[in-house]
Amino acid sequence: MIKPGVPAPGFVKRIGAIVDERRCTEFRSLDSAELVNRLTDARMPFGWTVNPYRGCEFGCRYCYARPTHGYLGHANPEEFEQRIYVKRADDGRLVARLRKARESGEEVAIGTATDPYQPAEGRFGVTRSVLEAVRRVPGLRVGITTKSPAVTRDLELLREIAASGEVMVNVSIASKDAALLRRIEPRAPRPDLRLAAMAELTAAGVATRLFAMPVLPYLTDGEAELEALFHAAREAGAREAIWNVLFLRGETHGFFLEFIGREFPRLLARYRELYAGGASAESAYRARIGEMAERLALRAGFPGRSRDDRIAAERPARRQQLELTW
Repeated sequence: MIKPGVPAPGFVKRIGAIVDERRCTEFRSLDSAELVNRLTDARMPFGWTVNPYRGCEFGCRYCYARPTHGYLGHANPEEFEQRIYVKRADDGRLVARLRKARESGEEVAIGTATDPYQPAEGRFGVTRSVLEAVRRVPGLRVGITTKSPAVTRDLELLREIAASGEVMVNVSIASKDAALLRRIEPRAPRPDLRLAAMAELTAAGVATRLFAMPVLPYLTDGEAELEALFHAAREAGAREAIWNVLFLRGETHGFFLEFIGREFPRLLARYRELYAGGASAESAYRARIGEMAERLALRAGFPGRSRDDRIAAERPARRQQLELTW
């Protein structure tokens, strides 16, 4: 059990000193034995994860990763964006783990819990160091998920990786409405800047995909709005679109509903009803959004592929059961 306000035993000795403080955000170093972690959850379309940071400056109100800060002794969900941990790992071990990932044939997903190109990356360069290690392991399959146009900083490096392996940059955009997203994702870059980065990556030969995630009930789930987003991403060169309805895991459930109550009070009762069963929205709603999104994606020129189809295509059968590493 995690005790609120107390770091889990495995993290106590790993938390280092403060290395920077800016804009009311504190940055601490965090020793990491393995920056590349094995994932055993077959529901995911990748088999390995890399999160260069713990915590994220963008402060997205819906972020499902907020509860993970509890392992570091943070009881207040707001600390997820106020206390950022910068991971460090031995370069030799990093390359060795990436070689194991290559042998498995499964994708290495960079940025599954925090954005690898949040502003901290400009100062600490952890994501850059990971990509430089990836370059040393030809034949690797890599996916990067980000809301930041800062990914274009590494354009030449990504081109080198794509020339000897596979790389896909998943650009996360929930809506083209910049004013709405400023309230929901207070410090994330504008959606037009993300689309421009997608176009720049595509023009350079780096594959991109739209992550229309999460679809926010009653805020970004309108047919016209989703269709406009899909068409904009297709024009920017995205190869496909993936979508998923808002998932409210653990303490994110209460945190997000409090936010809805403050910012969109007229929607609070509808959200409480829709998420009365827990983390997932009511099944009929999810089915309706899935059908609509697939139809709109096809209309925009994207291939029709469900999340399950993606998992089946991109995650080969596991040869043997491997360890779960946190």
